Amino acid sequence: MERVSYEAWPPNLDAVFAALADPTRRAILSRLAAGEASVNEIAAPFEMSQPAVSKHLKVLERAGLIERDIDKQRRPARLKALPMAAAVNWLEAFRQFWSSSFDQLDGLLGELKKAGTKGAGNE
Repeated sequence: MERVSYEAWPPNLDAVFAALADPTRRAILSRLAAGEASVNEIAAPFEMSQPAVSKHLKVLERAGLIERDIDKQRRPARLKALPMAAAVNWLEAFRQFWSSSFDQLDGLLGELKKAGTKGAGNE
């Protein structure tokens, strides 16, 4: 039996995917892509408490997707997109698989279409 070799992915890749799995956290990241924001500013469009938003921010921070500063009473959050690059690179490895699968499907559909056209002409 052939041994399977696994590439060494960044250790926080699981944390990045776990953080991205939640739609609220993805919305927060989209908001932070426009610029840094305080918890109050981030919480404004959501129907959830400030502590709930803070919990989401902690998950994003542990995944390395945001960083937070201390600015007097304010703790603005800022996007750190570099860890998302690891997730994109991991997903990119599957592009060839999907491209190949779609190419095979196109070929099969073309063959079926030709066979259907030939069969219809022989009646």
